Amino acid sequence: MKHTSMHLHPIELTRERWNAIVGNDPAYDGEFFYAVKTTGIFCRPSCKSRPPKMENIRLFENAEQALSENFRPCKRCRPTGQRLPDDEWIQLVTEYIDNNYSASLALQTLAEVSHGSPYHLHRTFKKIKGVTPVEYIQQIRIAKAKLLLLHSRLEVAKVGASVGMVNTAYFITLFKKRTGVTPAQYRKEHASIPHEGDDLL
Repeated sequence: MKHTSMHLHPIELTRERWNAIVGNDPAYDGEFFYAVKTTGIFCRPSCKSRPPKMENIRLFENAEQALSENFRPCKRCRPTGQRLPDDEWIQLVTEYIDNNYSASLALQTLAEVSHGSPYHLHRTFKKIKGVTPVEYIQQIRIAKAKLLLLHSRLEVAKVGASVGMVNTAYFITLFKKRTGVTPAQYRKEHASIPHEGDDLL
C-alpha cells in the first residue's frame, strides 16, 4: 500500500527528472513537483520559468507535500490549480530582495526568480507596496548602508559595495538624494552623538 504521509522524504532528483525540468516536459506533470529553495516557490515540470540551479531544487510527489514545507505555488504554472494571491506573491519578492540586497537585482532578475513577467511584477509590486521594486531595493540598500556607516569602520566605497552598489559615485549620489547628506557626512553627524557613558556635561 502506498504511504501517503505528508512527511515523506523528497524524491530523488534523477537525470531523467532534471531533463524534464530543463525541457519543460508536460509529460511529467503529475509525476512530481519541484521546489526552489532560494525563492520558496514550487512548480510543475512543464513550467516555462527559467530553470534553477540543480543544487537549489527539491522534489515532491504532490503539491500538498510542497505546501506542508512552506513552499508557495508558482504564479505562472499554478501547480495547485489555483492562482497565488498577489499579496503572497509580492511578499515572496520582498523577502528575496531583503535576503539578496547585496546582489545585482534587476527587474528582469526578480521577475525570473518569482516566475512572473517584469511588467506584471512592476505594476503589482507598486500596487501592493506603494513603491516600485527599484525604489524598494534602494530603500533597503540605503537602510543597510546607514547601519554599516554607524557600526563599522568600512570606507564609503566598501559600504556601497557591501549593499550592492559597486559604483561609488552612484552610491554617494543616491544616498544624498534619499537622506540629504553624503555617506561621510551621515557618519560624521551621527558619530558625534554622545554614547552611553560619555561625559554629557
